[in-house]
Amino acid sequence: MKKKLSLLGLVLILALSLAGCGSKSANETIYDQSMMEQYADAMIMNFSSMGEADMQMFRDMSDLELNLMLLNSGFPVEAENFRAMMDAWTAGVEECGAFADHGEYELEEKNGGAMLSAEITCADRTGVIEFAFDDKMNMESITVNADYAMSEILTKAGLNTVLGMGTVFVVLIFISFIISLFKYIPVIEKKFKKKREPETKKQETAALAAVAAEEVSVSDDGELVAAIAAAIAAYEGTSTDGFVVRSIKRRKSNKWN
Repeated sequence: MKKKLSLLGLVLILALSLAGCGSKSANETIYDQSMMEQYADAMIMNFSSMGEADMQMFRDMSDLELNLMLLNSGFPVEAENFRAMMDAWTAGVEECGAFADHGEYELEEKNGGAMLSAEITCADRTGVIEFAFDDKMNMESITVNADYAMSEILTKAGLNTVLGMGTVFVVLIFISFIISLFKYIPVIEKKFKKKREPETKKQETAALAAVAAEEVSVSDDGELVAAIAAAIAAYEGTSTDGFVVRSIKRRKSNKWN
């Protein structure tokens, strides 16, 4: 209920702020500065009276609801731009402090739009507020630029310089450290090679021993096959060409049956 009453109050403020605004006459330029100033004053008055809860309520509204509310109040701004203006105002308040007053407005026409600006006085510092309008006098954005003393500007510039140069030097030192480690790469490679050489030699020795054993085994089997084939041929009274010894198996017993 409180949110609805707050919303209704803001709508009434907007409507009353813009009351009495008539249409432009034929002799006026495309931009009616007095009307634009009323829009700007209404925006400042509303934003300065709104709390965080009120702004959050507008953020939670749908685009359709917010556009209808702005249309009924006669305020020439779209819902998306209105939310962006609230964020810009909040950022300006955080930087300059609570709004107190503003000076005379100045209108500057630009290609496809106009800029209405005025000096503002806030709790912490002064600044400049700018309202951007399109060629149909619809408000598009708000910008709050804080005024800083020369000492503050120099301090910020010095901090930015120190931060930037410090980052560069830290990166260069890190790169130099990485490059200095390159000299240890050959030493590490030699150590790995020394560890691999004994293992390689062992593997080669084992392979040679296996080949030699296989050759001896094959040679011994060939002589044994020839001897057995000759014995069988002598026993049968024939030659070794008449049969083939395919396998030889050793009996468990050493006695002849």
